Amino acid sequence: MRVVHLYRHPVKGLSPEPLKSASLVEGGHFPCDRLFALENGPSGFDPAAPAHLPKIKFLMLMRNGALAALATRYDDAMKTLTIERQGEPVAQGRLDRPDGRAAIEAYLTTFLGEEIRGPVRLLAAPDGHRFMDSKSGFVSLINLSSVEAIAEAAGKSVDPLRFRANIHLADMEPWAETEFVGKTLTLGDAKLEVVKMIDRCAATGVDPDTGARDMDIVDTLRKNFGHIDCGVYAKVLESGEVKVGDLGRA
Repeated sequence: MRVVHLYRHPVKGLSPEPLKSASLVEGGHFPCDRLFALENGPSGFDPAAPAHLPKIKFLMLMRNGALAALATRYDDAMKTLTIERQGEPVAQGRLDRPDGRAAIEAYLTTFLGEEIRGPVRLLAAPDGHRFMDSKSGFVSLINLSSVEAIAEAAGKSVDPLRFRANIHLADMEPWAETEFVGKTLTLGDAKLEVVKMIDRCAATGVDPDTGARDMDIVDTLRKNFGHIDCGVYAKVLESGEVKVGDLGRA
């Protein structure tokens, strides 16, 4: 297998950011991934006792397709999130400051209008917690050959970004990843244990560029492959750097 893309999603539901390399840490999550989430009305999240919550508690493409019109980037050093629309900056704020968070919250509240269930509030993950879709999610990987198989079954192109994975792998047979659960993968200098398949939901039916609900990936998977999985979750067993172009093995 070969690493062809690396992505992080600093704010759950907003733009993926491509990386050339990522330093994985034993027992840790993918770096700077799902560090923040946008509460869509009171979610019940308690930073003093962080617990996994379903993604419907937060802004997300599945329910808030308009988010696809926004491009975002996060500056780690400055803790600053910038939102652009049609190539122009429309909001910016330091996420470690109340006024910076308020600027982001105010823009999204106005932008989404009637889609909002309640006040938008930007939440930061406490140490050791991330706003993942799965309780066991640490690092997510997809096999691009499996995505191509889905596209062939659907009769149209499928953007791998629909699956919002951290690591995109190539040079494997379709669905080879289904044999990885319980096994150790070596990618670059890191070792990961694959813990489970990722079962997919209606979010994959939303075009990540337009926000249009234009496919039923779940139905395509079920009818053509007898399951609703695409990709795997893994945990980091041994720290190491993973780079685009790195080879891997199971």
